[in-house]
Amino acid sequence: MTANGHQTDTDTCNDVQSGFVNDFLGAMASIDRSVLRIIGVLSLTQVIGWGTVVLPAIVGRQMAAELGMELPAIFAGTSVLYVVMGLCSPLLGKLFVARGARVAMIAGTLISVPGFLCLAMSQGPVGYFVAWGMLGLGGSASLTTAAYVLLSEVAGTKAKPAIGTLMLITGLSSSVFWPITELLSRTWGWRGTCVTYAVLLLVVSLPLYIFCLPSHRKYEAPPSTRAGAPEAIASRSTFLLIVAAIALNSFVTYGFAAVMIELLQATGLPLAQAIAFGSALGVIQVGARAMDVLGGKWDGIATGVLAGIALPVSMAILLFGSGAFWSVAAFLLLYGLGSGALAVARATIPLVFYQQAAYAKAVSRIALPLNLMSALAPPLLIAALGRQGVGTLLAVAIACSSTALVMLLMLARRRPRSVAAVASP
Repeated sequence: MTANGHQTDTDTCNDVQSGFVNDFLGAMASIDRSVLRIIGVLSLTQVIGWGTVVLPAIVGRQMAAELGMELPAIFAGTSVLYVVMGLCSPLLGKLFVARGARVAMIAGTLISVPGFLCLAMSQGPVGYFVAWGMLGLGGSASLTTAAYVLLSEVAGTKAKPAIGTLMLITGLSSSVFWPITELLSRTWGWRGTCVTYAVLLLVVSLPLYIFCLPSHRKYEAPPSTRAGAPEAIASRSTFLLIVAAIALNSFVTYGFAAVMIELLQATGLPLAQAIAFGSALGVIQVGARAMDVLGGKWDGIATGVLAGIALPVSMAILLFGSGAFWSVAAFLLLYGLGSGALAVARATIPLVFYQQAAYAKAVSRIALPLNLMSALAPPLLIAALGRQGVGTLLAVAIACSSTALVMLLMLARRRPRSVAAVASP
């Protein structure tokens, strides 16, 4: 290559890097500084909150051996977590509107601390599932939905970039806590790990919620919508489509999050390498969320459609690749990009159809079927993997994600006219 050619390539690379930086700075500039501070607090607490409940993915076999339970039953603990979260979420909708998300997050953390202690002291199935029920009760008030509602309180109609930025960081929860959990369990066992996580919530998350989050702001509809209820923007059938698309994708992504280490081992990777690959997956997911933040002109539906294509394609590659290294790598890349972007879409699709107070009510109602589907996923997928093999697990996941993609395409045709013009990629 000539010197001039080399210089041209260098200039092009510099232009791309400069464009990325400018896009990132532009995305950050669109968010108020006070909101950025709140995003920082929520990022840390959500990483801790979700990272600490991934125990079965790393120490599930240790738990099963010590408690005398089957591995699918151990993974059913996270199912209890999601069921309780789902059942409580609609009840919390009124609390979010009346008292704000901050109060709920404080209460949820105070419940999660004894939940981890109860898990550490469990001696059998009863204590084990009671502990996960407590963690589900605490998580319903402090995780994900509450964070989105709080950002909707402080950012209003500009909540989408704020939520996307939050998810950009919280996508690292598994990447951060899978190695931490493995290290702590080797040092103190899984019971000591549970106690450590209880202390972490008590001394880090709780003070941040109490002292660093704003008091509740009353919802106030913008002048253009005060005359009518914002809930009327979306019909019942549209709401059901939103619920079904989100729930089916959540069945796949939440289920894979729980069984990913086991899945990678089933393809032939040793445990240490499976954990390393699984941790890298979190980084890829964060990269996908970063692209969504920078591509701020897309709404949640456009993000969901593009990401929804990547999921079944990635799993088809792994299915037909017969465990070859290239197929595992391609699966992790495409699945990571798709699942990372879908995590943002889950939170932002309702923003297309609902505003402010209506958004808080909508996401609280959506959380019930979402969490019920997420609850079914870990034990069903781990059972399918153990009894039927990788092929059956991937076939079920492809069917679910493909059906969800069809529903997202239907939702794309139902966008309100006010956002349709800027929503399409």
